Amino acid sequence: MTNKLIIFDTTLRDGEQSPGAAMTREKKIRIARQLEKLGVDVIEAGFAAASPGDFAAVRAVAETVKDATVCSLARASENDVRRAGEAIQPARSGRIHTFIATSPIHMQHKLRMSEDQVVERAVAAVKWALEYTDDVEFSAEDAVRSEMDFLVRVFDAVIQAGAKTLNVPDTVGYSIPAAWGERIKQLIERVPNSDKVIWSTHCHNDLGLAVANSLSAVMNGARQVECTINGLGERAGNASLEEIVMAVRTRRDVFNLETRIDTTQIVPTSKLVSSITGYPVQPNKAIVGANAFAHESGIHQDGVLKHRETYEIMRAEDVGWNANKLTLGKLSGRNALRQRFTALNIEFASEEEFNAAFQRFKELADRKHEIFDEDLQALVSDEAIAKVSEHYRLLSLRAHSETGILPVARVVISIGNKQHEAEMHGGGPVDATFKAIEHIVHSGTELQLYSVNNITSGTDAQGEVTVRLAKGGRIVNGQGADTDIVVASAHAYLDALNKLHDNLQRAHPQL
Repeated sequence: MTNKLIIFDTTLRDGEQSPGAAMTREKKIRIARQLEKLGVDVIEAGFAAASPGDFAAVRAVAETVKDATVCSLARASENDVRRAGEAIQPARSGRIHTFIATSPIHMQHKLRMSEDQVVERAVAAVKWALEYTDDVEFSAEDAVRSEMDFLVRVFDAVIQAGAKTLNVPDTVGYSIPAAWGERIKQLIERVPNSDKVIWSTHCHNDLGLAVANSLSAVMNGARQVECTINGLGERAGNASLEEIVMAVRTRRDVFNLETRIDTTQIVPTSKLVSSITGYPVQPNKAIVGANAFAHESGIHQDGVLKHRETYEIMRAEDVGWNANKLTLGKLSGRNALRQRFTALNIEFASEEEFNAAFQRFKELADRKHEIFDEDLQALVSDEAIAKVSEHYRLLSLRAHSETGILPVARVVISIGNKQHEAEMHGGGPVDATFKAIEHIVHSGTELQLYSVNNITSGTDAQGEVTVRLAKGGRIVNGQGADTDIVVASAHAYLDALNKLHDNLQRAHPQL
């Protein structure tokens, strides 16, 4: 059994299924580049058959990534598999990941297929995939509630058909570590030729056990873990990549496994994904939360000052925590900024785009004494926001808040080529601003989330605002960043409205 653990990142596919976290092709490329820099082995770039946009995004990632395998998910249908095969065609190393449900409840109520039909379809899907690549992965959806004898039969059949990786997913986050580890162990023992394939696990976090279940699978023979940055994903999310990697790295005495991950890129990757998806990281999140290496207790502080390992099992710098200070200001040159963008894996399609970013950097430097890498990430994300759609655009905003007086906001926005303005009162300046925007646009949306996070420390830090809007079954996240939190809020609200106006529809399977 190999001592290498394959890290299969599905942030761009399963992570994108988080409400409002759908990503454009450009955003997927940015994250894919960072995942490549992080050192993941496999990047699941999307579900190519979901829409033309998803197909284009998977293909763009396949064209961009050189040092990782690029994968597309496909249901066990000929159209899905062929779309996946076409999408990964430019990749140096491409994989098709096909799946079909194997639990009685799924086969009866969703697929309406017999066991024989499911096996036949699984084998056919693997054979279709082999026409495009020799790297084929098969997943038994809802394996956690599948009959063991039937799982053995399905996996045996797809191995004979040519699958190289067998994935066992806890689709609904139902299992517990002891039971999940035992299931993996039994499959490896009972499936013929199990030593000829890589066994994988994909766990959801509905009971908060995705990481624990994944690690139990690894201890029982799984050598690939499917996970996401920040544990992003549908419902309660997926197994967190950073927690899996650091558990294996920190407890080498238990796992005796190695990964390709450059752990110093974990925090930068986490921040990039959070910025692009609009999903903030909770402060007490393991590894990447703002408080992950903070010590409040006097006893803890005293112990760490005397000897770090009294209370810390990892070093903050090993996972990428550092000041990330960029000692540039308004008098700094273009070349220094360009080099820093390059170090952050940020590329511009044209000189005009870089010039626009440079101008925004100068404007930010006038308002903020110190510029950090996080500020540059937010600056570029804000530029991308402006490109989503020009249908709604903030032209000016004036907000007034004073004790004893009802806050008021006056906004001027453009809709298409026409300028509109409104002035409204509210419970606070942000509430007044949103009401003024709604007085103009009459969107009919429901505000589901309003979240503010400081990008860096200090009273002059930029605030990053996330707004989640819902309308007609669609959910979108909007983002905005500015040193003025009211302005950032207006940008975030309009960004969400623009995404709704773009009306991007996607169909996503569950795995």
